[in-house]
Amino acid sequence: MSLLKDRNFLLLFAGQGISRFGDGLYTAATAWLAWSLTKDPTAVAVVSVSAFAPAFVATFVVASYADRRDRRKLMIATDLARVAVVAVASVLLALDLLNLPLLVATTALLALIGAPFAPARNAIVTQIVPDDRLQQANGLLQVAFRAAFFVGPLALAPLLALGSLQAALVVNGLTFLGSAAAVAAIRVTRPAPAGARTGLWSDLGAGLRAVRAAPDVLVVIVTFVLALALTNGFLTVGLVAVVGQGGQYGLLLGVAGVAEVVGALLLAGLRIRRLALAAVLAWALLGIFRAPLGAVTSTTVAALLLTATGLASALTDIPLIALVQQRIPSRHLAKALGLWEAGVAGALSISPFVASTAITLVGVENAFLLSGAAVVVLVMTATLTLARAGARRQPGQKPLATAGVVASE
Repeated sequence: MSLLKDRNFLLLFAGQGISRFGDGLYTAATAWLAWSLTKDPTAVAVVSVSAFAPAFVATFVVASYADRRDRRKLMIATDLARVAVVAVASVLLALDLLNLPLLVATTALLALIGAPFAPARNAIVTQIVPDDRLQQANGLLQVAFRAAFFVGPLALAPLLALGSLQAALVVNGLTFLGSAAAVAAIRVTRPAPAGARTGLWSDLGAGLRAVRAAPDVLVVIVTFVLALALTNGFLTVGLVAVVGQGGQYGLLLGVAGVAEVVGALLLAGLRIRRLALAAVLAWALLGIFRAPLGAVTSTTVAALLLTATGLASALTDIPLIALVQQRIPSRHLAKALGLWEAGVAGALSISPFVASTAITLVGVENAFLLSGAAVVVLVMTATLTLARAGARRQPGQKPLATAGVVASE
């Protein structure tokens, strides 16, 4: 891929791969630490929720600063602040002072500090990559994100064998330093400010108006968030109920993760002309292949279904990010991406409860079927909405659902 020959993009690619490796390691380490401290699965759930809830509350608001400040400097400051939090947690753990409330508080603080990072990162891509290479850039970045996050938890076992949980926290802190160093080496020109400086709430209002002015973007974001809430919990809670064995559960999660990486790699070289429509219809594919998963009795069949859904999963977000990057003005780009990230955090927080409630009420097989059917209905509604939005556009206006033609390599 020629983009990897570009110095700035290569630095972003490598730095964020390192950072996501640390995120994956930290997620696994804190879950294990919560279990070690309490032997209570509820404690593990509380720690997991604390990693998402602050992002849901804060991401859209703090993304405003990524639009009104230097995105590169904001990313560096965020990484360094997270190093400090992880260092404090490591010291508390070494002194045997890190109890469950402190672990929850540390995880929540880390999530809160990191809230502006993802919107700033996705927005800064437009300052590095030409418009006609955005889909390819997002595909390559998703390869780094997904592969590194998948590998991160795998590193926990050798770190525990050779060292301790404290070693895992130290490694996580080093990944933030590596990310900060990579971002610091990037050379980008900050976009010129548009007009007079605005306050936080005025800027947030302008960002919401910019999203509403691009109905295809709004439809795709809403569809993504609702579909994620309907499906994500079934990949964890639901899959546990299906397989019933820890070894098979880990294997199937690994299959799904590898499929997502492969899907992202394939998308980096494909030409997608109708970004909005592709991002929406991908959820229908995911729902169709996920629906029968609750009835399977063969690990092989389950692996095939999860491979298909993993490939479809890559198609749900890569075109979405490229669409937002192309349709939203730069001065509001981080806020639009922050709105999406906040929705994702909220969906990830409630999705396990959606899955567990459905399984309790109607059983595993029917719950999977209902989840798949609900996603297909959601996609049909979103597709009709996109068509109507396209039909209402003014003569000569750029088609809403076809924004962004990306050249393949």
